[in-house]
Amino acid sequence: MSPRSASVNEELRRRSRERLLQAAVELVGERGYEATTLGDIADRAGTARGLVSYYFPGKRQLAQSAVHRLMHRTLEEALEREPHTDDGRELMARAIDAIMGLARDRTVLMRQHMAGLLQAEGFLQCPEQQRLAELLRETAARHGSKDADHDYPMLRSQLMGAVYSMVLPNVPLPLARLRADLFARYRLDWEQGVPPDAEAPGGGCDTDLSRFFATDLPSGDQSK
Repeated sequence: MSPRSASVNEELRRRSRERLLQAAVELVGERGYEATTLGDIADRAGTARGLVSYYFPGKRQLAQSAVHRLMHRTLEEALEREPHTDDGRELMARAIDAIMGLARDRTVLMRQHMAGLLQAEGFLQCPEQQRLAELLRETAARHGSKDADHDYPMLRSQLMGAVYSMVLPNVPLPLARLRADLFARYRLDWEQGVPPDAEAPGGGCDTDLSRFFATDLPSGDQSK
């Protein structure tokens, strides 16, 4: 058997990282952060335990990257869904509803994520977080911001505050009240985006997250 090419090895490494991200999102959402070990994640991903540290310095970094991946892919999906639009107000409404929808549909996962951000290491930079930042900054600009670098952190802060308020144990604030406040801030109509009493595109919370994690080899490449 001939040795694998460098490109195939790189693709296999990419797939391994993707499987770890997907496994982390699934397990933390099911069990919570503390009850999920790196060994659990490696087992779910079908990879060796030692391979986790090759891609991520630790569990906190892996968990944050995984949730930021879910957030930015959910946001991308919302911004790009049919009907396509260039209306900045509609795009802002979709962005708000996408992030708040995660807090509603994946409460345990988002609660654990918010708790992680309050740890000593705080907000960790990673490619997934950077992509989320790019999308939110672009949304602010398309909404009409003249200084997106200034306005983006405010949008991020308001969304984080809304998510925190929704996932706070025992005293969560309702999505509709938080949505109304954010929509008023950004001068949006209630009917824009996906109102709470409307059916979400795709039929609600989808338990299959595989579309957000590219774990398949390109067609035609069957290397193992």
